[in-house]
Amino acid sequence: MSRLDVLRKKHLLVKAFEARYNIAMNVQLIRSRIDHDTLIKLAKENYGEMIKGVVDVTREIVALGGELHADAQAALLQDGSRSEDIWGFNIYVEKPRPQRMDYTSFINVRPSAGNRSMEVQDHTLRKRMRSIVDSLVE
Repeated sequence: MSRLDVLRKKHLLVKAFEARYNIAMNVQLIRSRIDHDTLIKLAKENYGEMIKGVVDVTREIVALGGELHADAQAALLQDGSRSEDIWGFNIYVEKPRPQRMDYTSFINVRPSAGNRSMEVQDHTLRKRMRSIVDSLVE
């Protein structure tokens, strides 16, 4: 098989993969309140019943979407957020509001900030995160 044939085969495999899976998951910065229907729409564009999110607890901005929390984190950093103010979470859109959020993300592992786990350990920080998310996401 020639090098050109190998490259064509790889290209076809990538195209087939892209057609089967939604690789380009958009990240939306949320600065004003969105309704539940919009949240469901954003979730369907990403993982379906769940959407990854990142919140800037100082600027009170939420980024929703992306394949990884790091995608939403990058969007906030590009928008002017500081990394120490950004924390990751997930929203399960079909669950009742009190149970819809979890506080688990690789970006939350910050031993220097006292968080040695993927899950946010500080309950005061969790309350702050939930308050901001609930104020912006119905």
